[in-house]
Amino acid sequence: MAKRALISVSNKDGILEFAKELVALGYEILSTGGTKKMLQDNNVPVTAVDEVTKFPEILDGRVKTLNPLIHGGLLGKFDDASHKVQMEEHGIEPIEIVCVNLYPFVETISKPDVTWDDAIENIDIGGPTMLRSAAKNHQYVTVIVDSNDYANVLEELQESGATTIETRRKLAAKVFRHTAAYDAYISNYLTEEEFPENLTMTYELKQTLRYGENPHQKAAFYQKRLSSDFSLAYATQLHGKELSYNNIQDGNAALQIVKEFDIPAAVAVKHMNPCGVGTGETIEEAFNKAYEADSTSIFGGIIALNREVDAATADKLSGIFLEIIIAPAFTEEALEILTKKKNIRLMTINFAQEKQDKLKVVSVEGGLLVQEDDQFGFNEADIKVVTDRKPSEEEWKAIKLGWAVVKHVKSNAIVVNNAQMTLGIGAGQMNRVGSAKIALEQAGEKAKGAVMASDAFFPMPDTVETAIAAGITAIIHPGGSIRDQDSIDAANKAGITMVTTGVRHFKH
Repeated sequence: MAKRALISVSNKDGILEFAKELVALGYEILSTGGTKKMLQDNNVPVTAVDEVTKFPEILDGRVKTLNPLIHGGLLGKFDDASHKVQMEEHGIEPIEIVCVNLYPFVETISKPDVTWDDAIENIDIGGPTMLRSAAKNHQYVTVIVDSNDYANVLEELQESGATTIETRRKLAAKVFRHTAAYDAYISNYLTEEEFPENLTMTYELKQTLRYGENPHQKAAFYQKRLSSDFSLAYATQLHGKELSYNNIQDGNAALQIVKEFDIPAAVAVKHMNPCGVGTGETIEEAFNKAYEADSTSIFGGIIALNREVDAATADKLSGIFLEIIIAPAFTEEALEILTKKKNIRLMTINFAQEKQDKLKVVSVEGGLLVQEDDQFGFNEADIKVVTDRKPSEEEWKAIKLGWAVVKHVKSNAIVVNNAQMTLGIGAGQMNRVGSAKIALEQAGEKAKGAVMASDAFFPMPDTVETAIAAGITAIIHPGGSIRDQDSIDAANKAGITMVTTGVRHFKH
């Protein structure tokens, strides 16, 4: 009696060649629907599943393979005497190979005009059921869900007439990963609760990395489907070495900052904190400002720009050691200049993408923290001038720039800046005065007449007094401390202006 293989696939890449080789090895092919028709049209002998079940496809194809004559053949233990007796009694023949992939649910819901009915009809039932049955019975059944595995399965069949238990176990594990991911997409599509009782997420391997945060740590980069294109996961690398774990972390940080700006902007990042942010009439001017903001820390950094990189800007960039340059595009002249540097990574990203992930996920030992992304901007804040003096037009520009940057600096965070660029950044200190001193020391004489932005309120007036002593003329912070009035009094006494937002921007 011929061995049997059940083939029913939505993705038909390579399936014709695979089926022909199985026939040559003496397998009878069982199939349904479009797969059966394609095989028949290409002269591959095929038996329809309804010939086996003696029951037609019903309910517009919703029920085809859900039948004991199929699932008995998938789940029966081929060497179990009791199973063999039952299978013979009910006319059930074993199925040794199952090759199935699923209705394109993700592709369907990715369409901008998808309807609810279309999505529901593309939830596969028979496919996952066959896959799970075959995978459970992998001691006897070879189950394939990925066309990349066709060649290895055929090689083993041709060499020894059967696949190895090691191969069947690996393929079964892949099946359960595949069906788990498939169900995760469906459950997420149907779920309306913001924080459901079970959180299901799935990611696809984009690449393994040379190492993690440190050389002794292994790492990999996974991407999320149905996510924003404005992401390194969906960037195009034009040149340079593979990204490292730290590159990805820093590149992501740079992107989150540069997306705050509509005008030409350049952001330099080191260790997930900005070391320089500049804006200008052109992207070249913006980069010049970002470089000027901290010409020391930018060495070995990551640069994100929100305009096409032209030759003039590329010439400036090429004069510095940089790990990555991220931009919407590069002119041919810019590429000619920058690709002379062998290792620098040049990345393009879709800056026109408006969709953003609403939830941010962070792993902790034994669990996950999930929160809404901090997309609260200046225009949504409850802006109040709390001092006697109001900001000048130039100070308002600087206040907005400082507030856009400080939300992306690790807390405690202080940013000193003017209307075009950052001048000093204090990040991650255990007290706010410490961060202010770092930022003001970096700004030096440029702090005179500049703005200071704080990610949280001032619990005491000491930070404000330190800023006044350095020459700061405008301050923006959330407000809300029980001692706010002490800081306001200090600002009024010095004749500087102070703005509160009512919104805190901690970043840990």
